[in-house]
Amino acid sequence: MPDLDLVLVLACALVLVSILASKASGWAGVPALLLFLGIGMLAGSEGLGGIYFDDAWVARAVGVVALALILYSGGLDTRWASIRPVLGRGVVLATFGTLVTAGLVGLFVLWLTDLPLLQALLLGAVVCSTDAAAVFSILRARQVRLPGDVRSLLELESGSNDPMAVFLTVSLITAITTEGGSPLEFAAAFFLQMGLGLALGYGFGRAMVWLLDRIALDHDGLYPVLSLTLVLLTFGATQYVGGSGFFAVYVAGLAMGGRAYLHKRSLARFHDGLAWLGQIAMFVTLGLLVFPSRILPVLGVAVLTAVFLTLVARPVAVYASLFRSRFSLREQTLVGWAGLRGAVPIVLATFPLVAGVSGGETLFNIVFFVVLASTLIQGTTIPAVARWLRIDGPAFESEPAWAGEPVRRDLVEFRVPESSPLVGRRVAQAGLPVGADAVLLRRYDTYVVVRGSTRLRRDDVVLFLTDDPALRELEVRGELVRESALSFCDVERGA
Repeated sequence: MPDLDLVLVLACALVLVSILASKASGWAGVPALLLFLGIGMLAGSEGLGGIYFDDAWVARAVGVVALALILYSGGLDTRWASIRPVLGRGVVLATFGTLVTAGLVGLFVLWLTDLPLLQALLLGAVVCSTDAAAVFSILRARQVRLPGDVRSLLELESGSNDPMAVFLTVSLITAITTEGGSPLEFAAAFFLQMGLGLALGYGFGRAMVWLLDRIALDHDGLYPVLSLTLVLLTFGATQYVGGSGFFAVYVAGLAMGGRAYLHKRSLARFHDGLAWLGQIAMFVTLGLLVFPSRILPVLGVAVLTAVFLTLVARPVAVYASLFRSRFSLREQTLVGWAGLRGAVPIVLATFPLVAGVSGGETLFNIVFFVVLASTLIQGTTIPAVARWLRIDGPAFESEPAWAGEPVRRDLVEFRVPESSPLVGRRVAQAGLPVGADAVLLRRYDTYVVVRGSTRLRRDDVVLFLTDDPALRELEVRGELVRESALSFCDVERGA
């Protein structure tokens, strides 16, 4: 067993180098995941670091946990309003499109090699999912702005096609190792897994919001611990009862993303940081697991598979899924080209290794090269393809905070009377109307910046930044009494 101190030093050193290397992904136009993989390979047994690592079970465990955290964070950051217009086509692309991609690649590998049918289809299932993080990191780094619906479609597909890829991979491994199972049984298992994932994910997401709003922890530092525990509980419980844990955590994130609850912003930043840590740990670990010398014997098959996947399988799946949709042919072409492979295919490639599938190591090496080729070729050319198709918008540095007609908002004071039902409640639990933001609170001679966890008391005077509809609702509800609109200003002027 290696010394624990040495393991900690090496692990922290690799994470630190990965964080510093992520700065280079911006100006180089290369996804950060490629740099993380490269760092793992350089540190591996055939690299400069000489760290010997060939434990597929550990790599799989790290990958599964990291993927759960990444998918939850992705769902949490996804705006329901943006994906609603493309929900139908996004679901079709994430399910039917993923199935078409897997089938076409599997049949091509069957024709190209002497692999049995199920092993060839297994290779197709492993490489059929896409990576949203890789796509959007390139778009931001190279300042390419896509039309809203195209961007939302890519975001929804990349977040929701991973469970489909996991299901196909696990089902085919089961069929190979047990020599059983009919297509009807696989279809029933798919609907069961996805149905349980959807129901339990939504239920856990709503329960998380309810619990975070109502539990009053003595220490704010416990809220991130509680949130992380609930996310892993969602994944583990759904998997345990036979559902798709990956789909469940993504749905839970979606269910929470559009709702207000205590510490929402701080928890979102916490999970974003966990997602980045998960990506680094996963890609570096998978890079360590790779022996570059073992890729050379399968290089020819890997190159042809990567070319077929990029130029044939993925475009056909996109065109078939978006047939007769409102997306133009140029937009469909860009969606096809932007389907980068990333974390999930490499993690799924460890499943056959752990299960002892014949030829599992060969499959892993082919998949690893396909992901590298996809990242290098598609990743570096997405901006050029978007310009060539004439569907890229103006360059941007950050997402706009607001789009649309300007809305007038006023500063208005309201007092909390002794009889108000809001006395004793936290601001996040007060049910304030949309468009009324509490920004400052005066309690006797003390002024407090309002947070979601701020508890209201009688005779508190709250300064709201509000629009006209929200102001009228506050007045009609009668829970608060409108005060003078000048007292806060007078205090600032020294009156």
